[in-house]
Amino acid sequence: MSQATDIMFISHGGGPLPLLGDPGHAEMVEQLQTLAREFPRPSAVLIISAHWEAPQATVTTAAAPDLIYDYSGFPPESYQIQYPAPGEPALAAQVIEVINEAGISARGAPDRGLDHGVFVPLKIMYPEADIPCVQLSLIQGLDAGQHLALGAALQQLNYPGLLVIGSGFSFHNMRAFFAPVSKDTDALNLAFERWLEDTLTTPQLSDEERHTRLLNWAQAPGARFCHPREEHLLPLHVCYGLAAGPANHQLHGRILGRASGMYGWQASARVAGLRYTDG
Repeated sequence: MSQATDIMFISHGGGPLPLLGDPGHAEMVEQLQTLAREFPRPSAVLIISAHWEAPQATVTTAAAPDLIYDYSGFPPESYQIQYPAPGEPALAAQVIEVINEAGISARGAPDRGLDHGVFVPLKIMYPEADIPCVQLSLIQGLDAGQHLALGAALQQLNYPGLLVIGSGFSFHNMRAFFAPVSKDTDALNLAFERWLEDTLTTPQLSDEERHTRLLNWAQAPGARFCHPREEHLLPLHVCYGLAAGPANHQLHGRILGRASGMYGWQASARVAGLRYTDG
C-alpha cells in the first residue's frame, strides 16, 4: 500500500438532511469538516458507499459522473443539489485491476453516477467539488470476510495522495431513528459504539484480533440492534482491510439523537484523536 494513502470511515447521516441545515446533523457536519481540515488535501478520493450493492465489486469509470438522488420524500431543493466533481478513470482502472488480481471479481460501470452516500459528505468536506472521485460498490451478500478481503486488495494501489473513504453509519436502525430514545435502546447503542472503539483503537489488540472481531461483528453487544442489516457497517470493513492496523483518529457524537462514530487512519502522522464521549 502506498504510504500516502489516508483512510476514513464516516457516518454520513440521513439522506440529504446534512445539507439542509437539519439540527440533528449539526455535530456530524462539524466532524466531517474537522476531518477535512486534519487530513491532507487528497489528490483523489475512492469512496465505498453503503448505498450501492452489486453482484461483484463495481467501480465508477466515468470522467464526469452524474449524481443519483437515491432518496424520496424530501423538499424539492434536495433534488437540485449539485456536486460536479470529476471522475478519475485511471484510478478506477487501477482499482479494478488490483481487486481482480486478488481473486475477487471486479468490473467497471461507465454509466453509474455518485449516490448520496458520496456527494452529501463530500459536499460538506470538499465543497469546491474539484477533487476527482471514484466510487466502489459493496458486494451483494454482505459477507464481512469478503469486504475485509476487498479492503486488503486495495493495499496494492499505488496512487500518491489518495484518500479512501468508507461512507456508512456506525448506527443504522431505521425504526429506532423514528422512535424515542429510551434508556434500554441507548444502552445498546452505546455498548456497540464502545465495542467498535475498542476494536479499532486499543493498542493491546493485535491486527489479527481486530480482524477476527470485525469478522464476527454480529456477536458484539448491541450489534443487531444497531445494524439489523449490515450495509452501513461494511464500508468500515473495507477500510480496516486496507488499513490493517489501529485507527489514529476517532470522533464520537450524536446524529439524529443516536450515538455514532467516525474513524481515521492518517498515513502522514500518528495523531491521537478524541476519546469516547456519550454524546
